[in-house]
Amino acid sequence: MTALPPPTGRALGLVIDLDTCVGCHACVVACKEWNSGSSPAGPLSDTDAYGAEPSGTFLNRVHTFEAVPDDGQPRVVHFPKSCLHCAEAPCVTVCPTGASWKRAADGIVLVNEADCIGCGLCAWACPYGARELDPVAGTMKKCTLCEDRIDNPGLPEADRIPACVRTCPAGARHFGDLGDPESAVSRLVAERGGIDLMPEQGTRPTNKYLPPRARDVAVLAPLLDPLPEDAGGFLGWLDRTLARL
Repeated sequence: MTALPPPTGRALGLVIDLDTCVGCHACVVACKEWNSGSSPAGPLSDTDAYGAEPSGTFLNRVHTFEAVPDDGQPRVVHFPKSCLHCAEAPCVTVCPTGASWKRAADGIVLVNEADCIGCGLCAWACPYGARELDPVAGTMKKCTLCEDRIDNPGLPEADRIPACVRTCPAGARHFGDLGDPESAVSRLVAERGGIDLMPEQGTRPTNKYLPPRARDVAVLAPLLDPLPEDAGGFLGWLDRTLARL
């Protein structure tokens, strides 16, 4: 079994804003593209992609839910999920070969595929379902926070962040040191009340989620009143046009 390294105080991770994520899957595509290239995590398999039984390996996925908060106003929430790089990572301590390990310098959880035997114990131990066994490679795949990007001094500073963060068109993904209370990501978590996913598991995930903000539907109330039949302007034209459909 693999022991966790002593903490150093530095914890690189993601902060994901559920209020601004639009569910476009750009992060999923960017992650797949980057990690299927020269990344240590790749290539990521795709078999029978356009056939009757497609199968593929992804390090990042976006789930979409309809949520009904206490105010009774239903809303759609897009929920991106990948490895959360937990401080108490059960996937590391359960690995029989030491293939799953945690970087002491910054807390990133990685897989040494040369030592991975594909037993799947780490996937069973992960409470978040964040690991996937690549059926072609026969080894476990997971988010690496694009370590080959963030550690590469040959890249421009703007590109030394995970591919998913670099590509997000809504600015819903943020990357930084969550072990530093003065970092931009830590301040964002404090200001918006960022939360851990499933804290009852005791894994202390590094990644945080910013909850959706409350919606004030009262500001739309005047637009919800019926329009008079002779209403002018754009709203009058739109109302009459829709009534004919």
